[in-house]
Amino acid sequence: MFKATLQRLIDRTEGATGALIMGTDGIAVEKVLLKEARDANLDVAAAEFTSLLRSARRVGEDTGIGHVQELIVGFDDMKVLIRSFTRDYFAVLALKEDGNIGRGRFELRKVELDLAREFAL
Repeated sequence: MFKATLQRLIDRTEGATGALIMGTDGIAVEKVLLKEARDANLDVAAAEFTSLLRSARRVGEDTGIGHVQELIVGFDDMKVLIRSFTRDYFAVLALKEDGNIGRGRFELRKVELDLAREFAL
């Protein structure tokens, strides 16, 4: 089921190259990677984003500005969108540099709502 959800996310987002469901322990629950994402070692990068997400969470908690909902990281050849859907899990969407970030954010939000229900059980 999770693989189909990630595939739909990629299919609906222009320029998407990969999507993952990650635990905050750095282990991927599920992933769908196109060739570009595999070549860029997106699964390894996604594991490293765990520490970035934890740092952002600490900032939100320490300053009282709230919980992290979304992070966007831009690289030369790729944009990475990260959406937290529970305290312990987050989704990652990778886009080519000219990918549709707005559509990616919208589709990732829809996925977040679906996954939050699934992971709440």
